[in-house]
Order: sequence, then C-alpha cells, then structure tokens
Amino acid sequence: MEQFESFLVEHLPSAASFHPHYELSLHQMLTGGGKRFRPALLLGVVRAYNPLLTQSAYHAAFAIELLHTYSLIHDDLPSMDNADLRRGIPTLHKTYDETTAVLAGDALNTYAFEVLSNAPLSDRVIVKLVRSLAHNGGLNGMVLGQAIDCYFENQRLELDQVKMLHIHKTGKLIAASLQMGAIIVGRDDIAGELYDFGIDLGLLFQIQDDILDVTQDEAKAGKTTHNDESKNSFVTLLGFDSAMQEADALAEKITKRMESFDENLQCELSPTLNHYINRHKE
Repeated sequence: MEQFESFLVEHLPSAASFHPHYELSLHQMLTGGGKRFRPALLLGVVRAYNPLLTQSAYHAAFAIELLHTYSLIHDDLPSMDNADLRRGIPTLHKTYDETTAVLAGDALNTYAFEVLSNAPLSDRVIVKLVRSLAHNGGLNGMVLGQAIDCYFENQRLELDQVKMLHIHKTGKLIAASLQMGAIIVGRDDIAGELYDFGIDLGLLFQIQDDILDVTQDEAKAGKTTHNDESKNSFVTLLGFDSAMQEADALAEKITKRMESFDENLQCELSPTLNHYINRHKE
C-alpha cells in the first residue's frame, strides 16, 4: 500500500487559481490519513489474479478513495453529523467554512470519475468500473443510505430497516471495491460472490463503528465519537452487548466465507481482513 499512497500523492487534484484555500481543501482529507480499506480490498483481488495489473488498478483504487473521502466530508457537515474531527484532524467546515466543505466534497466526487476514466485499462473495463462505482456510491447506494440515516434521526427503526440503511450507506461501496477488483482482472465469474461477501463485510464494519463510537475516545478513533445517540446505530437499537454478539456472529460468518476462497485470494485479502474483522474486540 506504500506504492498506492505515493500514487495518491502524485495524483492529488490540482486546481490552481487565486482562491486562497480551494486547492488545499481538496487535499486536506485525502492526505490526512485514513485506513485505505477500500483500495486495499480492490488491489488485493487484483494481486491475487493478475499482479501485473496492480499499477493500472491504482486509478480505480484511488477513485474509490476519492468517492469515500467526499462522503466523509459531507457526512461531517453541520446539516448531517456536525462532527469536528475526522482522520485525526479538524473537519473541513471547521478548518474553513461549510461552503468550502460542500464544494470540496462535490469536487472529489466528480474527480473520482475523471481519475477512473484515465485508467490505463480498456474502455470496456473502464465502463464497467464506472457503472459499479456510480451505482454503489450514488442514488441507489451510499447516498440512499445517507438519506435514510438523516431523515430518520430521532426516529426508531426496526432491525431490518437499520441493516438496509447501513448496507447502502457503508456496505455497497465496500462491496464495489471487491467487485471492481474482479472486473479489472476479468474475473466476472466471481464478481457476484465477492460483492455479496463485501455486503456482509460492510455491515460488520458499520456495527464495529457503532461499537467503537461508544468505546473509543476521539484521540484513538481519530474522529468525533459519542455522536450516535440520536442515530439508528446498532448500539442504540440493540444495546451494547447485543451489538457485540451481532458483530461476533457476522465476523465468524465472514471468516468462514473467506476460508472458502482460493489460496491466492485468501493470501492477498487475509492481512487486511484479519486486521479489521475483530477490531470491535480491541
């Protein structure tokens, strides 16, 4: 991932003008850190089946990170979660102003597709990648999940509704990361299986985030915590102990599914996944 990080820095969005901080705002959350979880999943699939395509896949991995980062910037806005901290640094609306944060998010969203369109891959593959990223990050994916999350704040949902919310808000972009890796290496035969696996993985990731919101302070989490009391989180709905049980059961299911993957895929994904699958127990 060090080489991917270098690629990211080399391809930061450039927008020279007389605006005092527009370009800086585009870089702040990208260079401020982050797990790079979604790019790691995509690149893991590529390395498992065609490592010679790894560098070409950096464009797609960066596109996912750009879209994810835009979603975090908007998620932190006063009109949404009103968070002061993200990736260990002040959120954009705290550093600058709300208008800058909105526009920086807009810019990163569209830049994701510009980067993807310039990938050194065939046009046919690029179109498939664009379709996956747009579908899972857009109106029937992450944005739908965010809309449900915000609209039903302070209103209690049923468990199935909360799962739908978070499958869209978190799960679909994680699933797309694995699916896009399969598309790059021409493994359409396993793209669906990896996508379904990613949905479960994304749901676990969200349950863990809800747990860590309760158990970690801001310094350790690198973002605003204890901020979910009015949200439909798994902890607020189920209680802490039941949320832990839900995470344990899903972690076990994911581990068993991963063991069914072929050896190359297990080898590439295990270092990333083993680090995260049980993070709610840390």
